[in-house]
Amino acid sequence: MKRETITEGPTVEEAVDLALTELGVQQDAVEFEVLEEGGKRLFGLGSERTARVRVWLRSEFLSELESRQSEVEDHVESEAGVATSGEDVSAPTRSPAPEATEELTEEELDRVADEAVSTIQSVLDGFGIEAAIEEYEGDEGEIILDIVGEDLGLLIGRHGRTLDALQVVVSAITSRRMGFRHPVLVDVEGYRNRRRAKLEEIAQRAVERAIRQGGPVKLRPMSSLERRVVHLVLRDDARVTTASDGEEPFRAVVVTPRRR
Repeated sequence: MKRETITEGPTVEEAVDLALTELGVQQDAVEFEVLEEGGKRLFGLGSERTARVRVWLRSEFLSELESRQSEVEDHVESEAGVATSGEDVSAPTRSPAPEATEELTEEELDRVADEAVSTIQSVLDGFGIEAAIEEYEGDEGEIILDIVGEDLGLLIGRHGRTLDALQVVVSAITSRRMGFRHPVLVDVEGYRNRRRAKLEEIAQRAVERAIRQGGPVKLRPMSSLERRVVHLVLRDDARVTTASDGEEPFRAVVVTPRRR
């Protein structure tokens, strides 16, 4: 795994984004040093300068990654495969639990939340992780369960991979036990909200780059949920179109300026 890189871009932020793509991590896993600021030359003379940065993985991130990341991901993903008492949750022959057809009562919502919390707690207990689980109601009626505590980065994983696997576990087991599906969103320390804000920034910068360069800009590979966020953010932007390109796990959003 590459631990350090030097990248260039029109701005410092874009240079850092390129480095994150190359290293395959999120920004909170790195530190960086600006070697050269981007922008115009002094008094407007000469061509624009390119920003240049050195980016490296934080020592704390490396220690955590090397000691526990593989163990946690393997465990959670194996749980996702047997989340319904030995049944493969991804098997095409398995009939999914039906969606709740009527509005649930407060008591039923409490039962759904209790089942989901119980599943999360069993995973935490399995790894000796002490954390609290805070419950919220989302904008569309979904139950949001946010795991809060110290040193929980290993529950998120690279690009949220472990968190996504945990989401599968909780959704599958809760649906099986309840006999119907109600949306439950699992989060860790508000990661999904922070990630969405970051994705919105990345999307807007891609628009600016695409217009400035007059051609398509391909973002770094993202999960389907992350790609959906980018598509939604730019859906009403008349200046560009978006499309997904490539095969999993390297599928990415391409932002293309519209022809005038």
